Amino acid sequence: MTRPDVSRRAALSLLAAPALTTLPRAARAQGGYPTRPVSVIVPWAPGGSTDILGRILADPLRIAFGQPFVVENRSGASGNIGSAYVARSAPDGQTLLFATMSTHAMNDALFRNMPFNGAEDFTPIALLAYVLNTMVVHPSVPAKTVPEFIAYAKANPGKIAYASAGPGSTNHLCAAMFAQMAGLDMVHVPYRGGAPATLDTVAGQTQLFFSAGTQTLDHVRAGRLRLLAVTEGRRSALLPDVPTVKESLPGFEMAVWYGALGPKGMPPELVARLNAEINKALMLPEVKDKMAAIGVEVVNETPVAFADQLRADAVKWRKLILDLGIDKSDA
Repeated sequence: MTRPDVSRRAALSLLAAPALTTLPRAARAQGGYPTRPVSVIVPWAPGGSTDILGRILADPLRIAFGQPFVVENRSGASGNIGSAYVARSAPDGQTLLFATMSTHAMNDALFRNMPFNGAEDFTPIALLAYVLNTMVVHPSVPAKTVPEFIAYAKANPGKIAYASAGPGSTNHLCAAMFAQMAGLDMVHVPYRGGAPATLDTVAGQTQLFFSAGTQTLDHVRAGRLRLLAVTEGRRSALLPDVPTVKESLPGFEMAVWYGALGPKGMPPELVARLNAEINKALMLPEVKDKMAAIGVEVVNETPVAFADQLRADAVKWRKLILDLGIDKSDA
């Protein structure tokens, strides 16, 4: 979940927010934690939204705990390299992971010989945010709502092509789930990344695209794409007037989340403290505004609620991935 055209320098510049320094300085956390700077592993390249979120939260967490929270990018293998590093770390809270739904609810089914189990080998700490995920069509499609699109697709079996960033990507799985639940016959056209998939949908080479709002909304505003719905289970605070797919197709949900996790076996009291401070930081107006600017909606959840969602998503996406026969090990 990176935005490769954003440089590390640009991302760091974006986060140079003087407003964060106005927070009241907290005393060093009691109980001896942390004893040294905390490593926050982001398993993606610098400049992506996960990386940006980690760097935004680093300063309020430094103030709250009295030690630096240092973001380290350990990218590769679709997030598996950095995630595996954290899974092997001591469960003392000195090494944390800011990961995504794909690394923890999808990769275990997409890759053979995984170095970790995303739902079992980590301690869920806090659900951080949801990416605004959209359902858009090319204007040549005569549908302005999800029910109209379903009716059109049923009347034209095999004639609608949907784009994705590649087999097993969130775009692919979202569209495949939509087709399965709505009983549609559509053609999957995989690309080598989200940018070319977006461009070909704008050009009309493909007619349907499920993707993050950062890739689609500028084209929607310009009239090059038509926005039908968002894919989360509830309407987004960022686009409150836009319906969800679920409103027309009960049970459908693709909520692309970011979460903070630690190695398996972290003490519950430490998890509770980290959850409380992360949730406070997420609700800072300057944090919410910066994330909204890149199509990300911050949330507050308990560790238990986050763990429940992670496990439920792992079961849900494993079934779909196995049904589709996707294997990215050799990709």
